[in-house]
Amino acid sequence: MAKTELKTEEKLTDLPNISKVLSAVLADAGINTPAELRALGSKEAFLRIRMRDNTACLSKLCAIEGAIRGVRWHNLDADLKEELRVFFKGL
Repeated sequence: MAKTELKTEEKLTDLPNISKVLSAVLADAGINTPAELRALGSKEAFLRIRMRDNTACLSKLCAIEGAIRGVRWHNLDADLKEELRVFFKGL
């Protein structure tokens, strides 16, 4: 079983919502593994992306949060989505 767990932690693209494109964006921001992403959290990860790309959108922030939680971002709790929306608007 440890082998399977290791495999799911190998790449960012193993997480929900993380495409090859978003994985490359995260890598450009210095985030290369799911463990690094989880340790930073969605807001800090998004801030790192936003410093490189000021057009990064709310959907990207939600996608990152969903990836950390292991769910499609569309399925995030409404209160959490609102919290992320408030954070995003405050940037």
